[in-house]
Amino acid sequence: MMPDKLIPTTLVGSYPQPAWLVDKEKMLGSAPPRVRMKDVWKVTPDELEEAQDDATLTAIHDQERAGIDILSDGEVRRESYFNRFANALEGIDIDNPAMVPNRRGVEVPVPRVSGAIKRTIPVQVHDVEYLRAHTTKPIKITIPGAFTMAKLAKDEYYNDTTALISAYATALNEEIRDLKAAGADVIQIDEPYMQANPEEAEKYGVDAINQALDGIDGPTVVHLCFGYAYVVKDKPEGYSFLPQLDACNAQTISIEAAQPHLDPAILEKLPSKKIMFGVLSLGSEEVETPEQIAQSLRGALNHISPDRLIAAPDCGMKYLPREVAFGKLKAMVDGAEIVRREL
Repeated sequence: MMPDKLIPTTLVGSYPQPAWLVDKEKMLGSAPPRVRMKDVWKVTPDELEEAQDDATLTAIHDQERAGIDILSDGEVRRESYFNRFANALEGIDIDNPAMVPNRRGVEVPVPRVSGAIKRTIPVQVHDVEYLRAHTTKPIKITIPGAFTMAKLAKDEYYNDTTALISAYATALNEEIRDLKAAGADVIQIDEPYMQANPEEAEKYGVDAINQALDGIDGPTVVHLCFGYAYVVKDKPEGYSFLPQLDACNAQTISIEAAQPHLDPAILEKLPSKKIMFGVLSLGSEEVETPEQIAQSLRGALNHISPDRLIAAPDCGMKYLPREVAFGKLKAMVDGAEIVRREL
């Protein structure tokens, strides 16, 4: 089930977690964690699942109240977009993380690959089942991509980039099959590190996506970004790895456009894809007006047809105050409606 209207709206994935659930200061005091960061949760481990369920209901309610067309679970069960899935796989030495430089050159703890990477249990299936049970709208689930997981790991087992990425992609494909069976309408793979590592992405990126999506039916998305706005303040005005993705099997490419002031002419380089176009800047707590959103969407429509355009924030919204995030979503919905009426 997908919305049949032009220019549907969606989140990239995350929505602000309630202050009663997570320690916001702790979360904002560090970069997005690559290994587990259990001390960010304010509730006890035996109450955590119920608390996360309740927070998911809140995220669903806010999206429905704003009028969003394709809902996510807000990623409220995650410490970051990356670490929940990446650290749930066999072959990762959970107790002894390694240090590698992140995209800004800062050494950060990451998963240490000490054995063959395998998915032994479903990781996000409950997330989809719960979301599916609590809304009648189309739903999307997000999951970190194989290339990005490989870039944010210390490989002490394969010693071969192709083999490492392929192992992650196999685990990802198994998870995605179960996510689809649980009721996910849209599957989104997050691959921010392709933008940060264009030469390696040129070698491995398209294959990593295609292997992860092998045999997967229905709408699929690949999201590329420059990093969370609270960490990356000055964003480049163009993507170093984007036209190459026209060759991948994902139907939709999700990109930041608002904060980096992206020239929408680059959309012409993706002639076979739908575009999830970032119209909400997360680098500011200022809430955009519906007319500002409409103007951004009109810019995209100078280069692609309306049936290929989806409106979204630039990136995940989890680091914004909740009232700001909600205001931005409402403005996005209203702005998309302005353009829809013009069409």
